[in-house]
Amino acid sequence: MTVEASIFALLSPLVGGRVFPDVAPFDTPRPYATYQQIGGLVIRPLAKEVPNKQNGFFQVAVWSDRRSAADALALQIEAAFITATAFDAKPMAGPVSTNDADLSRYGKQQDFSIWSDR
Repeated sequence: MTVEASIFALLSPLVGGRVFPDVAPFDTPRPYATYQQIGGLVIRPLAKEVPNKQNGFFQVAVWSDRRSAADALALQIEAAFITATAFDAKPMAGPVSTNDADLSRYGKQQDFSIWSDR
């Protein structure tokens, strides 16, 4: 299973399966979550061999109709990543609040460093 598939499986129960890479479709009911890879660390072995692990920095955002709901979901997401068994994830910083006044939605996003099988 790819790390992206593992992220989808991890987040799906928290938002009713509404998990999307990069961006959600415009008419997606809230709450929903998005994720995207924003870089990562590279393993550089001395020998010409391909490592069996990989690292990625992933930004996860949750969107809801209320600030309090987005905050609560963000806490659940952080706990799910920290306790995940499919990969090893660590928060890179605390969550950041955001909003979209045009669409009357509230968001919370957080970055995670994830080590997974290649």
